[in-house]
Amino acid sequence: MASSLPELRGVCGLLITPRRPGSCRTIQRWRIRASSAAPGVDFKALESAIDKKDSDAVKEALDQLGEIGWAKKWGSQPYVSRRTTSLRELTTLGIKNAENLAIPSVRNDAAFLFTVVGTTGFLGLLAGQLPGDWGFFVPYLIGSISLVVLAVGSISPGLLQAAIGGFSSFFPDYKDRIARHEAAHFLVAYLLGLPILGYSLDIGKEHVNLIDGKLEKLIYSGQLDPQELDRLAVVAMAGLAAEGLKYDKVVGQSADLFTLQRFINRSKPQLSKDQQQNLTRWAVLFAGSLLKNNVALHEALMEAMSNKATVLQCIEAIERAT
Repeated sequence: MASSLPELRGVCGLLITPRRPGSCRTIQRWRIRASSAAPGVDFKALESAIDKKDSDAVKEALDQLGEIGWAKKWGSQPYVSRRTTSLRELTTLGIKNAENLAIPSVRNDAAFLFTVVGTTGFLGLLAGQLPGDWGFFVPYLIGSISLVVLAVGSISPGLLQAAIGGFSSFFPDYKDRIARHEAAHFLVAYLLGLPILGYSLDIGKEHVNLIDGKLEKLIYSGQLDPQELDRLAVVAMAGLAAEGLKYDKVVGQSADLFTLQRFINRSKPQLSKDQQQNLTRWAVLFAGSLLKNNVALHEALMEAMSNKATVLQCIEAIERAT
């Protein structure tokens, strides 16, 4: 990426990038029509701003839509104030296994490795029945596959992420987890007044794209103030909170925790370890509370994103949900 801003993306992660030209793909059956969806409302300015990846124009267009009574949910939660938060509060909210939230899940990695080792072991056993030297060399070659995979996983685990991501799609809850996770990032950012200009649910590319000129400058300079850090922390932990409210184990949290740590490292003043831990807990609690109070909005957005709706269509799904 040409910009000096680090690429904050990953599986179920956030992506904050500088503004650049882009395009939005429109699906006919999800097309927003002002005449039917919102009589008298002109979406041209908002659609143009999203296409141009212009965060200031997106804010202005949404503010104008809010003034005429359409974008009622946009920026409806402007006040974010950090406080001391306990694990008990997370449990009371409904977060399952709150004590393990900050521990990265190894479910997908373990399942992938066990499958590779088990499969190669079984094939090696069968190959051992081959006649002559084939019965020695073929099992040896097959067995070396597991050793190579384990070596790569130990030295450079990022190289296996594509394979692990593809393997993860076989889990029955995979699609729901991804949609729930990314929709949470999208919705919470929208409620806090942060513009969303893109997203993806594709395997290995799951992310929500936040673009904000002011935040870019603060992140560039490493001068994120406590207020902006709190807002970004809530958005970063929204996906984790969404999974924690639904499932016993949170799978897509590693990239989110990494993203939050990057924000913390670029903030002033620096936080102690205890303060960082409390920020994480509080952000999960705040995001989880927003999601619990806006269940219909979250579900409507999940459906829209699962159907590959454009950003503009996702915004309409949020505003129309009751």
